[in-house]
Amino acid sequence: MTGCSSPVPTAVQPTPPPPAATPLPPSPTASLTPTHTPVPTTVPPTLTPTPIPNPMDIQAMRRVSYPGSDITIEEELAAGSNYHRYYASYLSEGLKIYALLTVPNGEPPAGGWPAIVFNHGYIPPRQYRTTERYIAYVDWLARSGYIVFRIDYRGNDRSEGTASGAYGSPGYTVDVLNAVASLERYPQANPQKIGMWGHSMGGFLTLRAMVISPDIKAGVIWSGVVGSYTDMFYNWRHPGPTPTPPPEGRGWRSAWVAQYGTPQENPAFWDSISANAFLSDLSGPLQLDYGTADEEVPPAFSETLAQEIQAAGGTVEIYSYPGDDHNLSHYFSAAMTHTIEFYDRYLK
Repeated sequence: MTGCSSPVPTAVQPTPPPPAATPLPPSPTASLTPTHTPVPTTVPPTLTPTPIPNPMDIQAMRRVSYPGSDITIEEELAAGSNYHRYYASYLSEGLKIYALLTVPNGEPPAGGWPAIVFNHGYIPPRQYRTTERYIAYVDWLARSGYIVFRIDYRGNDRSEGTASGAYGSPGYTVDVLNAVASLERYPQANPQKIGMWGHSMGGFLTLRAMVISPDIKAGVIWSGVVGSYTDMFYNWRHPGPTPTPPPEGRGWRSAWVAQYGTPQENPAFWDSISANAFLSDLSGPLQLDYGTADEEVPPAFSETLAQEIQAAGGTVEIYSYPGDDHNLSHYFSAAMTHTIEFYDRYLK
């Protein structure tokens, strides 16, 4: 606070008496008409309120802090072939989020082990279990010398919070970004070598995280929901003429159309929430793997994204597996081999 100086007192001079009044002759009575001078009134300008960005707005999400927390080991699980397994937790917006954590055996390399945040695809939150599903995927990554942090999004299994979904709410993306920050704080992980893997809905989260945070050095997406919101709006269909909604339904579509208009009427809004409009800011190289017979997510999403990344000057690899399904179950070993080779090249 700025201090105020006290005024310096000055000497007061005596005031001389007023001169004697000289009487004036009486003046004729005048009829005076009072006048009124209007006081100008300043009318404040009408202020246009700054619109509040949609919670999924990419630029708005970049302005938020994602500090994560220390990773807490809740329970040690049965070990893998050459790695430890733990039931672990961290904090995201004050919510306790659980995860499966694997750590390679032995002495970490200089700087720590490279680490991967693992974003699983959609599983009904009440059916999801931390130690189930994606067992072979995690095992392959863990055996290859990577810390793996397979997180349970909010509201999934025992994680706190509401399972609000990925496409119409920022909650899952926030959990992913806080997982990155938590891994950076983990003593055995190399904070400069954090990668990300995502399947299906987890691919949507991976792409989104990589245009929000510069800390993700390389990403791999299998069968990803990686179309723009415009593509998700118009082109997410099973084979045949009947549109098929994604797992969470499309409640976000009707609400946003009512508020913002359709992608044709207001393309600026739909671009503002689409990671695809920010690919020049992609934080690292990306590999895309998909099956040509995927009936859950259009293969065109991956094909178009690869073209868009190339046009934006980014580094992308893309592998298609003829006749394979959403889980790449027929070419699983080939796809995992491509995945490990990619991480070894860009993350180790």
